[in-house]
Amino acid sequence: MADIQGSYDDLFTAVPSALSALLDEGDAGASVAVFVDGEPVVDVWGGFADSERTIPWQRDTITNVWSVTKTMTALCALVLADRGDLDLAAPVGRYWPGFARAGKEKVLVRHLLGHTAGLPDWDGPVEDLYDWPSATARLAAQTPQWEPGSTAGYHSLTQGFLVGEVVRRITGRSLGEFFAEEVAGPLGADFHIGLPAEHDHRVALAIPPASRDEDYVAGSSSGKAPPTTATRVRLRDGNSVAWRRAEIPAANGVGNARSVGLVQSVMACGGTVRGTRLLSRAGCDRARQEQFSGEDRVLGMPIRWGLGYGLFDQTYGWGGWGGSLVVIDPEARMTVAYVTHQMREPAEDNRGLEMVMAAYDGLKGLRA
Repeated sequence: MADIQGSYDDLFTAVPSALSALLDEGDAGASVAVFVDGEPVVDVWGGFADSERTIPWQRDTITNVWSVTKTMTALCALVLADRGDLDLAAPVGRYWPGFARAGKEKVLVRHLLGHTAGLPDWDGPVEDLYDWPSATARLAAQTPQWEPGSTAGYHSLTQGFLVGEVVRRITGRSLGEFFAEEVAGPLGADFHIGLPAEHDHRVALAIPPASRDEDYVAGSSSGKAPPTTATRVRLRDGNSVAWRRAEIPAANGVGNARSVGLVQSVMACGGTVRGTRLLSRAGCDRARQEQFSGEDRVLGMPIRWGLGYGLFDQTYGWGGWGGSLVVIDPEARMTVAYVTHQMREPAEDNRGLEMVMAAYDGLKGLRA
């Protein structure tokens, strides 16, 4: 059995056991955290932080969580909405006047969060993702691919720039700055959107699936996703220093399971964690307001979108390319976070779900 570090409540032994099994199966390294009532009942990690398996995964090892970052960006928008600074039903052009052209005059803020704005594709060079003014200007010039609000298509890279620019126009701060000062800072969460150089030594770079190399690109798990002409991000792009330094609020957040679970526990616990109040219970509930239910035309699979989160029965959350995942259960006041740098093919990857099911095994004992 692979050696697992950290701590956990005895009722939740299934979680570290599940992590150990994944490492025994060949995964390099990962961390898992389960929070109940805002407190960690599981905080474990194991394996290695490098592909050569010479550097042990440490308590403070961090890695790119890819699209799990979208849950952090959504939280920032929900905080502003709860404060009355952002009207989710308002046209985006109210806050970003230059956006209201080329058929986007009727795009609402909630369309950005619910993947229904009609701007799913990044069609510029990867390098432009590292330049905020260039990226947002490109999106402001785009024409929607469908009538905004009429259907959904996953905005895998574009959503963070769209929501982030609205946040910047309102607050005068970038999404990464706002998140650091208003969310991560008050909570003491080790999560970053735009990573300062002093943290580079803690980063576990992403490792491609078996038989793949650093030219590996993202794809849907459904097999029904339609072909796209959008720019494809390669694994080598995500492992670059330029990617880490930039703010790509849909895809380049860096953290570990502890920090992901801590931040999203705010949503599980009605807006307050460890005495820090970020938003009201009503503000949290907004996340579950359904924006779309049906087949996502980009993912090629059925999905329910809330405001910045995927909706799954009584839970909500989202996962990232390569396997990282966060799931929030407000009824149980529980958050489960799984963060790994070991990628698997999407259609063959149930690791995050295994962690969630193991956490529910522990919750049964806790609530008994």
